[in-house]
Amino acid sequence: MKNLTHPSKEDISLFALLYALSEPLRFTIIEQLADGEELTCGNFKLPYSKGKSTMTHHFKVLRDAGLICTRVDGREHYTSLRRQDIEQRFPGLLDALIAAFKSAEKPNLVALHSSSRAGKLAFMETINEIK
Repeated sequence: MKNLTHPSKEDISLFALLYALSEPLRFTIIEQLADGEELTCGNFKLPYSKGKSTMTHHFKVLRDAGLICTRVDGREHYTSLRRQDIEQRFPGLLDALIAAFKSAEKPNLVALHSSSRAGKLAFMETINEIK
């Protein structure tokens, strides 16, 4: 089992936090952890299904930014929000971002996912026509 690393509180960067939260799916994960509950990967309610490697990537980005802590117990990975560390480092930031995310008109993530796939297919068809 690979040892998971977490940045120290002092190493949490505002730019890394904002980058990690720029992906709507990752922000959805943070929103679900905001109440302080620790969740396993299977307990997240996500708008569409993603592959295991894709979700591993998203959790790694969040962990590397210092937003989440992952605790391994046997085969389970328990994820929690590092609210206290973020609050000490950037007071009020997390609550402001979560409030803004909840009040903003969210894109339909399922449609967004489907349209990005459709866009890629249309692009590939155009490239093939040019050839």
